[in-house]
Amino acid sequence: MNALGTASVAALRQYVRYADAKGIAVDPLFEKADLKPEILGSDEGRIDGEQLQAFIHLLTEHTGNPVLGLETGDYVQPGSYSVLGYITMSCATLGEAVTRIAPYEKLVGDMGTTRLKMKGDSATLIWTCNFTDPVVWPQVVDNVFASWINYARWLADSTDATPLEVRLRRPSPGPEHEKAYALRWQCPVQFDAEEDSVTFAQSLLATRLRQPDPLLRKTLEAHALSQLALLDTDTDLTSKVKQSIQKQLAEGITRQDMVAEDLGMTSRTLQRKLSQEGVSYQKLLDEVRQQMAEDYLQNTDMSIPDIALRLGYSETTSFHRKFKAATGKTPGDFRRQ
Repeated sequence: MNALGTASVAALRQYVRYADAKGIAVDPLFEKADLKPEILGSDEGRIDGEQLQAFIHLLTEHTGNPVLGLETGDYVQPGSYSVLGYITMSCATLGEAVTRIAPYEKLVGDMGTTRLKMKGDSATLIWTCNFTDPVVWPQVVDNVFASWINYARWLADSTDATPLEVRLRRPSPGPEHEKAYALRWQCPVQFDAEEDSVTFAQSLLATRLRQPDPLLRKTLEAHALSQLALLDTDTDLTSKVKQSIQKQLAEGITRQDMVAEDLGMTSRTLQRKLSQEGVSYQKLLDEVRQQMAEDYLQNTDMSIPDIALRLGYSETTSFHRKFKAATGKTPGDFRRQ
């Protein structure tokens, strides 16, 4: 996998929404960043981190906007955070939502990592950006913090979810542009800081959210863990193959030629590339089937024959045999336990 990992299409869409609102044609920028416009139609799709970095670089240069990241934060939606967004929506309090960021942020992308620090009556979220392009990383940090603050206010259904202070490593964009930060965040903003962080009152963590749903959250977190397992330790190619397989299985289809076509190559080329990485299509298919089977058994009321059919097994007995070989339990025993 490349040094910047991968990013969800959901993360890309936020910048595209901004461009659309400003009347900026994204197709030429997509072409230069080696992105295909069709990727925007994929809910589970991922792109290379280097492609996202290239697109943000091109968009920043095209607009000449030194606070592009700040302004793209105005276009945050629950879907901007992939399944993490829907997990936070179902939390009971803002504090519960905040603690879900670090475990699941990889689903949004490998753009950076978050840690939470408590001190006295305040809490601080520190974000470490993985992007290295000097044009891009300040915009990405601005986007992340602007999105967090806007999203927190939306979740809490209140404009009171305001930070005590924001610290940014980036240099000041100039006095005129500094006003845009103050206008949006309503708190002191320090530039040329030692770290990128947002500090807020700990009392905010107790704020009740608008749509708590513990059962839905449990289901979503199980799905998120399944998604993380697909990403964990995979090469870029195997990750993309697994995502394509999962998308097909959700529709009850399992065809290697369709996966190859989805990845823009022939079935023979896909076989050769997977062989070079020491894996086979069948092995990846078995892994995805197993992860999805466990997810369905634990978190849905689907019957076992329906699960077998959804996962592309022609007979329920074949599903039973495969599942027991992998876990030592029948699907029924697994569900009961």
